[in-house]
Amino acid sequence: MKRKLLLVCSTVIMLTTLAACSGSNEKDPAGNGSATNAPNESGGTNVSEGDGNGSGSEIKGEVVFLTNRTDMIDKEYVDYEKRFEEKYPGVDLKFEGILDYDKTLKIRIASGSFPDVVLLPTLPNNELPDYFAPLDDIGFSGDIYFKDLRAHEGKMYGVSSGGSTVGIVYNKKAFEKAGITAIPVTYDEFLAAAQKLKDAGIVPLASNFKDKWPLDAWLYDVPTLVGEASDHQNKRAESDTPYTMDNAYGKSWSMLRELYEKGYLEKDVNSTNWEQSKKDVASGKFGMYLLGNWVINQVIENGAAPEDIGFFPFPSDNSGKAKAPLNPDWFYGVNKDGNTAAAKAFVQWMIEESGFDEFAGFIPTLKTKQPALAQLAEFNGFNPTYFEPVPPVDAATQIQNKAQLDQGAALQEFVLAKDPQKALDKVNEAWAKAKKDLGL
Repeated sequence: MKRKLLLVCSTVIMLTTLAACSGSNEKDPAGNGSATNAPNESGGTNVSEGDGNGSGSEIKGEVVFLTNRTDMIDKEYVDYEKRFEEKYPGVDLKFEGILDYDKTLKIRIASGSFPDVVLLPTLPNNELPDYFAPLDDIGFSGDIYFKDLRAHEGKMYGVSSGGSTVGIVYNKKAFEKAGITAIPVTYDEFLAAAQKLKDAGIVPLASNFKDKWPLDAWLYDVPTLVGEASDHQNKRAESDTPYTMDNAYGKSWSMLRELYEKGYLEKDVNSTNWEQSKKDVASGKFGMYLLGNWVINQVIENGAAPEDIGFFPFPSDNSGKAKAPLNPDWFYGVNKDGNTAAAKAFVQWMIEESGFDEFAGFIPTLKTKQPALAQLAEFNGFNPTYFEPVPPVDAATQIQNKAQLDQGAALQEFVLAKDPQKALDKVNEAWAKAKKDLGL
């Protein structure tokens, strides 16, 4: 599916219903609502505006949020804790930060014990009811985006922490130094701009290759642009060889390989550093990122003047047409065996009152909120066609999990391999075996 979408600071025009999931990054940065005790049809508790004082007999006790934003521990989360506990004085809110989030959380879920609020791991939607509480009874003040993406049998098990698109975040001063006078709108122009940056002594594109998760754009978003469809992860379930040189994956991965071979990435891609890269883009030592709009505020926090950081659609071909994905970020989930009433109140507060979407540079999940990020106006000045997410197919997730397929690691191997076809053959062999073993 595709549709023109305009996002500016004063107006947000998005789709009434969105449906599907895109992977997000390990460190992507990344309301009103007290409670009443009225049960809903599913037996839950409505988390909605109560007496105006943030009271509610069930909103109490300890709530632990397991977060991937380790950089916010002892910083922004201190303020979040204070403000949430002022609204709900009966709650003791705690934050626990971990890295390698998806893998670590799955281990904790398998152990039978995990915190009250988490970011949903890569489990098939039909497994979500085994571990998580439905969230349909949260009384948001308005409609939300992506509400159907982590749902099963009509019940919502995840609320997106925010939305984003993916494109080229760039340092305007670096472009000026390199003599780039026009934003590239074709892939050939993009390569020419990268060469100018390289000639000026500037690293053209910060890939953060070693950290792996920043390569997600080449796994999910660029294939969407190449194939002009966002269902490619689902369609893998229909094939024994979903990764080929001539399909969306091979074309996307080959672009990154080309950038590597031309010397447009970091000098030593095996020793890149995520935190340092933000400083380097901010200073103009590096020219560009291919990431979501969520990284813009992080670059600014690392020393860039806001007016020196821009954002434009990645030209994945030579058509001159601007294209972009529309993605949710991590989804909040609530442990069904945890402090569910207080946990749901926290999820609602994060969406409506925390200010996390503005801090993270997100498109707000709540449709009535407007994005604060000025660079989105520049991005949308290119009039991109946005590709909506589609509902996930459980079979594809099951095959991937059975194959223990790490797509990021497969992409790394493809880029560095002497024979990239052999890297694809290796992935396809594991995929086909897992598909067969599952009887799919």
